[in-house]
Amino acid sequence: MTVSAESMNAQACEKQTAERPEALRPHAEDAFADELAALAAQDDRPRPVRWKMSPWAVATYLLGGILPDGTVITPKYVGPRRIVEVAVTTLATDRALLLLGVPGTAKTWVSEHLAAAVSGDSTLLVQGTAGTPEEAIRYGWNYAQLLANGPSRDALVPSPVMRAMAEGMTARVEELTRIPADVQDSLITILSEKTLPIPELGGEVQAVRGFNLIATANDRDRGVNDLSSALRRRFNTVVLPLPESADAEVDIVARRVDQIGRSLDLPAVPEGVDEIRRVVTVFRELRDGITADGRTKLKSPSGTLSTAEAISVVTNGLALAAHFGDGLLRPSDVAAGILGAVVRDPAADRVIWQEYLEAVVRERDGWKDFYRACREVSA
Repeated sequence: MTVSAESMNAQACEKQTAERPEALRPHAEDAFADELAALAAQDDRPRPVRWKMSPWAVATYLLGGILPDGTVITPKYVGPRRIVEVAVTTLATDRALLLLGVPGTAKTWVSEHLAAAVSGDSTLLVQGTAGTPEEAIRYGWNYAQLLANGPSRDALVPSPVMRAMAEGMTARVEELTRIPADVQDSLITILSEKTLPIPELGGEVQAVRGFNLIATANDRDRGVNDLSSALRRRFNTVVLPLPESADAEVDIVARRVDQIGRSLDLPAVPEGVDEIRRVVTVFRELRDGITADGRTKLKSPSGTLSTAEAISVVTNGLALAAHFGDGLLRPSDVAAGILGAVVRDPAADRVIWQEYLEAVVRERDGWKDFYRACREVSA
């Protein structure tokens, strides 16, 4: 029996796919591929050049909804609709988008899903740090080829931003204000002139239609490497707020923990909703400096106590319940996580936490088990 080369290649590809390990945290375009495909197939609204779907469909992907054929689009962001609409509209213009907010307000999450919906690829990413070099935003060189043959296109290593310009896609820059100011300013020409000069080759890369950039920054970084006025003008800034209500924050935490839990084979979230609400209540009261009923003023610890940290506390608690308990989330499973989130400064924060435990938690109906668990890990 003769086997064709095409058949052998197909079998090899199938084997590689079957053997490929499952990603712990798939990219948005992979994790929600079915939803993106359903939206694109039923989207009959005008699409900007090189966009995978219309601005309306992008907003629906982030906020959730039900399509005409009954397909359910799960919410990726729970918050004011207008914020998402402004962010999506910005990407359809020639201005870049800056997502600003305190840590834990889903800036990176929103950035990733916007890029996935608009371009079908969220991986054109520059991670900002104090050591981010200019090459990460502009381009670098393959030094072996550079030394052997001198500057050439073959020796040039494009950055994610450069690739996005050439392909008309969406690039992402995370933690922009952590990048040194002189490196930040390399974005000015890119965002204003839509071109990236390559003086070593006597040429440039011009952005094609469809290119844009999403940057994120948090309010706590003001004064670290604040944006120059020239660069700030190139962005339309959208501020992502903390959840307005406890119910909204509980919903966000439950959704994300459920998504993470499924990938880790952890117990279902609905069985731990009471503990999720308790964690959110503690975080909101300490964050706001006042109890939910408005009767008792509190001192706020040094940590941010963000929604993202609440998700981490609950996820860790579910893991404890699954591996060292009966699978049901209990106060003892979340107590240590809450302590770690609240007490960042061992001296000042521990006093604030002890006062909160004795003045609020101890006197609250139905919280006795939680009080005892927190006292035990705080001792």
